[in-house]
This record gives sequence, C-alpha cells and structure tokens, in this order.
Amino acid sequence: LGIHIIDNLDLEKLVPYIDWSPFFRSWELHGKFPDILNDKVVGEQANELYADAQLMLKNILENKLLKAKAVFGLFKANTINDDDIEIESKGKNHVFRTLRQQLKKREGVPDFALSDFVAPKASGIQDYIGCFCVSAGFGTAALASEFEEKHDDYNSIMIKALADRLAEAFAEYLHKEVRTNHWGYAENEQLSNIDLIKESYKGIRPAPGYPACPDHLEKLTIWKVLGVEEKIGVSLTESLAMWPAASVSGYYFANPEARYFGLGKIKEDQIQDFANRKGMPLEQAMKWLAPNIVEE
Repeated sequence: LGIHIIDNLDLEKLVPYIDWSPFFRSWELHGKFPDILNDKVVGEQANELYADAQLMLKNILENKLLKAKAVFGLFKANTINDDDIEIESKGKNHVFRTLRQQLKKREGVPDFALSDFVAPKASGIQDYIGCFCVSAGFGTAALASEFEEKHDDYNSIMIKALADRLAEAFAEYLHKEVRTNHWGYAENEQLSNIDLIKESYKGIRPAPGYPACPDHLEKLTIWKVLGVEEKIGVSLTESLAMWPAASVSGYYFANPEARYFGLGKIKEDQIQDFANRKGMPLEQAMKWLAPNIVEE
C-alpha cells in the first residue's frame, strides 16, 4: 500500500509492450499489426513507416532522447452511496465519483458503474484500488520543435507518435508489475504481449475520459492523491489534458468480475446528483459531461 515513484525507467523495458496498431492509425493507415505490413492496399506505405519508426526508436533508446517517469499508489477502498469510491491515503479520505449507465437494456442486465467493482463499506469487507500516472513524453516537445524549425513535419509527427506508443507501453508494463508484484493479486500470470493487448489479464485499468468514466474531473482527484505534478512533473491543462501529452493516467481495479463498459448517455437527474456529490453547480457538471447527456 502507499505511493511509489519510478523516476527514470529504462525505455528498453517498454519496447516489448508496444502495441503498433494504433501507431498506424495515427497516420490514417487502418489495419492490425503485423498483418498491415502485408496489406495489398497500404502494405508498402506501412512498411516504409514502420522502418522509419524503428530507426527513430533506435535513436531514442541509444541517445536517451526521452525520459519515462511514473507515480502510482495502492489504497484501502470501499464503495459508499452506491456510486462513490472512498479511499484512504496517509490518514486522509478521498472520494472518486463514478457515473452509472442509464441505458435501456434487456431485463436482468444491470446498469454498471465502476463503483460496482469495489466492496461496499457496509459489507465490512476491506477492499483496495490503485491509481497511476505514467509519462514517456519528457523531451518530446523540444525534439518536435527542432524538427519543425527544419520544416520536417514528418519527423515531428513521428516523435510524438512514438512517445504516445511508449507511454501506452509504460501503462501496460506498470499494470503488469502491479498485478504480479506490488499488489500481487495475479502473481502467477503468464501472458504474452498479444494477450496483454487483448486485455486478457485479471482486473481493469480504466482512464478518466474513456468510455467507462468519461468525466475528466476525476483526474484532479488522482493528481491530489498521488501528488502527480510534484512527484513526476506531469501537469493538467485547463481542459484537464495531460502535459507532456504522451502521458496516461487511470485506476487499477483487481476484482475478477471487473470489466470495461461504455457509460453511454445519461440523464439530467444523474448529472444533478453528480453535481451535488462534487459540490459544483449543475451548469459546470453539464459542461464536463456534455457528450454523454441524453437529449430528451
């Protein structure tokens, strides 16, 4: 339990965890890696791009052009009032607010919230969750602007795309370390890189802004609990985007029943309830949750 910092991870450790398919998507080339390299339509272009990426990656690794840092914490946790997760850190309580599906489903299918995957306080069972922030983006902006000054947009985009892949690889690597060592709830796990990409592991790591928890506001709680900016220098912009951009943050849930789901559209009654729980005006809550509000 408690908070852990990784100050300067050896990037070589992340290479096996890179998922290349989204790299090609960022260049508007659609297809799964490695099949895309043999694709009749985009194969040739994909091969050239992949070769260039390998060259730049080699340069990044050999000359230590980027720096990877992380902070993560594991905490005692229980669900309170159905949709809130209360955690304890350094003798203080903090609360993560979750949102619940309000979809029309067939009978007997529950409406999920992430809080469902943590034991309720009333059960008397002590449960746990984790949260994290990883970044492989330190150094990216300077390198990208060097390329831009030389009117080399291709390599400027390339360095950003590779930093993004390394950050996602870091999230994957760290989650595995947490499952098998730090938390150790899956210490005998034997999964290949393909299994990891398929998310075949036990537990989930949803991120604020993603379908299960589209509310970016909870990043503020992660930043407060972990002291992200003080400890590793990743900051949040006004719109709650992370800086450096090649960063990933989120939660760790160990419950074997935990699954990813999309929140979908929610109604104003829930947004009012969420605003009350957050202690913020309804208009502000509606602004942050606009894409998920059902039009009645």
